[in-house]
Amino acid sequence: MKEPIEKIITNILKSIYQPFLFAIVISFLIVFVSMYLEKYQGMEWKAQLKRALLDWKTKFVRSKKTRRIFYFSFITTLILFKTLFSREMWLNPLTDVLGVWGLYKKNGQFTTEIFENILLFIPFVLFFFLFLETTTKRTFRFLKIIGESIVVSFVFSLAIETLQLFLRLGTWQLSDLCFNTLGGVVGGLLYWISVKIRRKKL
Repeated sequence: MKEPIEKIITNILKSIYQPFLFAIVISFLIVFVSMYLEKYQGMEWKAQLKRALLDWKTKFVRSKKTRRIFYFSFITTLILFKTLFSREMWLNPLTDVLGVWGLYKKNGQFTTEIFENILLFIPFVLFFFLFLETTTKRTFRFLKIIGESIVVSFVFSLAIETLQLFLRLGTWQLSDLCFNTLGGVVGGLLYWISVKIRRKKL
């Protein structure tokens, strides 16, 4: 009798723990939306929502900054969902510290983790720099951009790996850090190329 009860309690706690971060983020966003809708007080809630959506659409079409914030937020949320919000709990997050460096895991199973880690961080760094363009004055020297790409992608990846370690969501892997950073460098390179192209058009 004791074992089934322990299993029930464990499963219930696990089902709450896993989506906990995602629930916090969604709740945070809902509060922001409700604060935004307060500017349309006095209208019916359907009219409030319609007006807010029309304002959002207008802002998105007319404002480059708004579009870049949206794209950067989208890819950041995508990365967080894949690396944290949708992960199963692990008893020991340090079971595979070196990680995966090829197309096959230690057990011989085929994996695409390398490509996923690289590809996710290419748009992350690219849109990060595009967003910064709209908020700060920047220099576009090649080495500076590549250096910043390494720092941004490495720090963000390290933060994710550290959260995985302490929250026990996934495993801490050195390979993830390396391939995420590599993806960030490619993203920085693409950003530098885009700057060159845009400057030639001026």
